[in-house]
Amino acid sequence: METTQPRRSSFSQVKAKLLRPFNSSEIKILLLENVNETAVKAFNKEGYQVETYSKALVGDELLDKIKDAHVIGIRSKTKLTKEVLEHAKNLLVIGCFCIGTNQVDLHAAASLGISVFNSPFSNSRSVAELVIGEVISLARQLGDRNNEMHQGIWNKVSKNCYEIRGKILGIVGYGHIGAQLSVLAESMGMTVYFYDVLQIMPLGTAKQTESLEELLSIADFVSLHVPELEETKNMIGEREIMTYMKKGAYLLNNARGTVVQIPALVKGLQTGHLAGAAIDVYPKEPASNGPHFTDYPDLLACPNLIMTPHIGGSTEEAQSMIGIEVSSALVKFINEGGSIGAVNFPEVDLRAIREEETDTVRVCVVHRNVPGFLRAINEIFADHNVEKQYSDSKGDIAYVMADISNVTEDQLHTLYNAITATAANIRTRVLY
Repeated sequence: METTQPRRSSFSQVKAKLLRPFNSSEIKILLLENVNETAVKAFNKEGYQVETYSKALVGDELLDKIKDAHVIGIRSKTKLTKEVLEHAKNLLVIGCFCIGTNQVDLHAAASLGISVFNSPFSNSRSVAELVIGEVISLARQLGDRNNEMHQGIWNKVSKNCYEIRGKILGIVGYGHIGAQLSVLAESMGMTVYFYDVLQIMPLGTAKQTESLEELLSIADFVSLHVPELEETKNMIGEREIMTYMKKGAYLLNNARGTVVQIPALVKGLQTGHLAGAAIDVYPKEPASNGPHFTDYPDLLACPNLIMTPHIGGSTEEAQSMIGIEVSSALVKFINEGGSIGAVNFPEVDLRAIREEETDTVRVCVVHRNVPGFLRAINEIFADHNVEKQYSDSKGDIAYVMADISNVTEDQLHTLYNAITATAANIRTRVLY
């Protein structure tokens, strides 16, 4: 029977010994890609076994390491495919210590009862500050002047170099990053317009435009901050750059590599229609550091182009906050079953079982979202007092949590066996 012992006393010592196939010290955490030390400390504090690696793992090495793990923490380079996840028989939860989750087969994970958490907001300030730095650098052509100086060329010019005060910043996507960028830009004297598919209350004096085309036509600087969706793929192409953006405008992409069509960007820069650009993300990115960035040779020759290797959120502060945020969500899911914030999973939570509730157990059931399952599970609970219960569904996956009191050891085994025998059951855990 799959049970988890949170860090509290509840059942008698006899019950605990009988019902605990593994306790906190037996939960195995696998952390890859230099996940921040704040996460390691959080897991160690819980008494979990933590194994860390500085790189992404692939192939047989990944399969070997993940097969016994209850939790895996990754960043952006480790690929958790359906085949990898099916090999991870003990895996309960995945932590993506970054914004994106494209590296995980989310549907396959959910269908196996594995929840996935990420950190969508912890690096917002870092990205916003990078954009401000890029805006100033582009306006002053600092990238080109820096390259020239490294080549021993002294080129003191002021032509086509500008202050950013009084210029218009157009923000595409007014979420956490876009909103912080808006505040920073206004404090430096810029006028801010933004476009978003939702009607959003602006901060400061920012104004929302009715269309993307309207925003592109008025902005001196266009900064992209949208998620990778079908609607945002190839959002900025030749039509948007050459027709709608003003001649002499600047384009900044710190969102997702698929949002901007690279050939269109190259054309905009080479023809001089764009005065400059800053790109931190690319449609295809190397899996590891080193001399691997060889897919976009035309970009390298473009003038006033700042290229960075996907470092928008790569600050010590951001990585520390991401480590804290994601590890907290993982610990809560392991110890209490709460799935608030999961990206592929129904979001369900109940208050923690109190110390005095010594004969109460929490049953957490991931199941296929089919008619009749709640009726079936409540019939199984019929002879016990259900203290609290919460159920939700997401697509074809559903999740129910229930705290059941007045449960003896034999009854607990009977409950567990009855639930796991139902046709719709995917994964059942008992926490006590």
